[in-house]
Amino acid sequence: MERRVINPWTWQENFGFNHGHEVTGAERTLYLAGQVSLDDNGELVNEGDLVGQINKSIDNIEAVLAAADMTLANIVRLNVYTTDVDALIENAAALGRLNAGGAQYTSTLLGVARLAFPELLVELEATAVA
Repeated sequence: MERRVINPWTWQENFGFNHGHEVTGAERTLYLAGQVSLDDNGELVNEGDLVGQINKSIDNIEAVLAAADMTLANIVRLNVYTTDVDALIENAAALGRLNAGGAQYTSTLLGVARLAFPELLVELEATAVA
């Protein structure tokens, strides 16, 4: 698989994402459901803690990727849904954990009225290729 990053500008470097990824020769594509701050039993953890919910969501992404023999480095797209865009932007450094794990992705940040459970503050939806 080969990946070519498409960035006609440089301003996005301050935000840790790319505008496009051209992928050729990939054999597998994994579409992850939105991952939230639920534990192995489906119970909410980190209620009221946005950074804690981001970190647990990333833990869950890593678990799904590992089950597919992939890592964070395979992520090419990340959609971030949050009930508080301003708070997410203030705490966006927590998403840097994805980049530290080798993820390079295109991304969209969306503010929503609520998520599947009212206590959820963030949901991360990814696409990975290998």
